[in-house]
Amino acid sequence: MIQVRNLHYTYPGAHQEVLHGLDFSIEDREIFGFLGPSGAGKSTTQKILIGLLKNYQGSITILGQELRNWGHEFYEHIGVSFELPNHYLKLTALENLAYFRSLSSGSTRDPMEVLDWVGLADDAAKRVAAFSKGMKIRLNVARSLLYKPKLLFLDEPTSGLDPVNARHIKNLILDQRARGTTVFITSHDMMVADELCDRVAFISAGKIDVIDTPDTLKKKYGKRSVIVEYTSGQTELRSQEFPLDELGQNDDFISLLKTVNHIETIHTQETTLENVFVKVTGRELK
Repeated sequence: MIQVRNLHYTYPGAHQEVLHGLDFSIEDREIFGFLGPSGAGKSTTQKILIGLLKNYQGSITILGQELRNWGHEFYEHIGVSFELPNHYLKLTALENLAYFRSLSSGSTRDPMEVLDWVGLADDAAKRVAAFSKGMKIRLNVARSLLYKPKLLFLDEPTSGLDPVNARHIKNLILDQRARGTTVFITSHDMMVADELCDRVAFISAGKIDVIDTPDTLKKKYGKRSVIVEYTSGQTELRSQEFPLDELGQNDDFISLLKTVNHIETIHTQETTLENVFVKVTGRELK
């Protein structure tokens, strides 16, 4: 769906480029996470991919065609949800979506349907000026789905949302993938990436450091050990750590299981995607 080769970009008037030869590809029906801290180049890359920034160097093929060769019909195939809300505040949620729907010459979804998907059906007649930030973010997502996009670009899709609505949007993203949509997510939230993404790219200082599945990255950079928490003859909780490799032949581990009075927990020392990012890039997600 997307193939990027040797992508460089310098903002007009700037002396230093912000993207330094990016290479990545995104498969059909894949949820791909582009992850990094503020200023890493995430949003710049997304703005190039959706055609807002021109004059890039390198090659970008989207939906089988070089991005430079696409005309306005490109926007009939993609949906975009920006991190910051950008709506007509004096219009209602339904009026906003009806207006943007009218700009398309192709097949579109019913605005009330997408409002229902993001939990805003009951607020369809309310002016957007009265919406909370979280409601505006959800309206962004609703608008991005109007054109039945083959490609969906989401910038920090759960930013500003409470846990319930964040889960609702995550489920919606997974549902869109199941319907055949390819999703490109830019975020600094590693929990979102870990839950949703088939693969992730770590970007820092305008360069991609690694691309792989979240599970592979956590296994590669995690600590291969098991911690057993237990009580033995006392109420005091104790713990002991064992190497994960050849655990079944570890006499000390087997002896502990046989002799302790009560085992509280046994768990592997799995790392987080955020810890992996710090190890790979040497940078914090700030």
